[in-house]
Amino acid sequence: MVPRLEVVAALIWEGGRFLICRRPAHKARGLLWEFVGGKVEPGETKEAALIRECREELDIAVRVGKICMEVTHTYEDAVVHLTLFHAGIAGGRPRLLEHTDMRWITPAEISHYPFCPADAEILEKLQTGGIRPPAL
Repeated sequence: MVPRLEVVAALIWEGGRFLICRRPAHKARGLLWEFVGGKVEPGETKEAALIRECREELDIAVRVGKICMEVTHTYEDAVVHLTLFHAGIAGGRPRLLEHTDMRWITPAEISHYPFCPADAEILEKLQTGGIRPPAL
């Protein structure tokens, strides 16, 4: 039986562009692009997990906003329940501590990047305008 993982991710906008990160080659789904985030630890809220993951992966403090979308995806090695939050950078400048690359892209540029399969439904909504930057 494959494990079920609770995972959180941040949709961080800067103008009309959002932040994506490239996974390290040695990890599952290596070299694919994703939103910054990670696993929720036991006893941790999803919001606290997102704050911790953004600090550990990009050395930034984030403001966690509303839930943008939730998806469940089954991989061969795990079932991932992903909660995507709108988020903003509250402090620091993103720097690579875990990932191999990061980019600010527009929804029109999504097709230029191979993403983790769990993100497919989210990316489709970004491309069709179903997800937009939150009002400031």
